[in-house]
Amino acid sequence: MLEWLDDHKTLLYWLSGASAVLLVASFFIIPSVVSRVRPDYFAHDKRPDRSWINLPPPVRVIIHIGKNLLGAVLMITGLAMLALPGPGLITLLVGFALLDFPGKYRFERWLVARPAIHRPINWLRRRSGRLPLTIWKRPEHW
Repeated sequence: MLEWLDDHKTLLYWLSGASAVLLVASFFIIPSVVSRVRPDYFAHDKRPDRSWINLPPPVRVIIHIGKNLLGAVLMITGLAMLALPGPGLITLLVGFALLDFPGKYRFERWLVARPAIHRPINWLRRRSGRLPLTIWKRPEHW
């Protein structure tokens, strides 16, 4: 193991540098992203239409593929950062947010409804002068 580390010092330096850059960037990017989410985004049974849905089909496909590729790269990077220095969990969450798969919106809504997540998100939104997020509640007759 020590030989492998010795043989790949340059790679480890680059990964450590990227981890540090992502950590610093996350302190600026995450509050910005959280404050830009529509206040009623999680107040629906189904995901609201995306803002780029009216673009021409080739552009939509490119955006969709690029977003998912970036999400996959961030997921892999986040997994690596769980063992290497850097914001592994934050990177995993950002990668997860970019990926598209069935049931994701329902899981996001469930996750954001947890008080441990909902309170800090609304605190960040208040600090940036935004309305708090409203969460969809299942009707009682279900």
